[in-house]
Amino acid sequence: MFAIRSDDGYREILDKIQLKTLIHGKKTLMAEFRIGKGALLPRHNHPHEQIGYLVSGRLQLTIGEETRTVEAGDSWCVAGHVEHQAAALEDSVAVEVFSPVREDYLP
Repeated sequence: MFAIRSDDGYREILDKIQLKTLIHGKKTLMAEFRIGKGALLPRHNHPHEQIGYLVSGRLQLTIGEETRTVEAGDSWCVAGHVEHQAAALEDSVAVEVFSPVREDYLP
């Protein structure tokens, strides 16, 4: 299966945060997030393991009780059911993989 790059298919999930599912299989889903400077992803958790890569920008990311500033090229992993949040210090683009597939992110 292949997915060809397109600027279509983004949807706003929170103020200044857009999501696009890039591709998914039976066990994993990969999504791109466009995050505007000043956006806040509130503290939350879900059963999915989440692995992320910051393509561009800077985020303040909290996983559990640990907070770090992540920059382009940095990665992270959030275990299922662990609380996490993010604040955009700059306009940012992140790519994240979820397992199992997040049904709410399917196109």
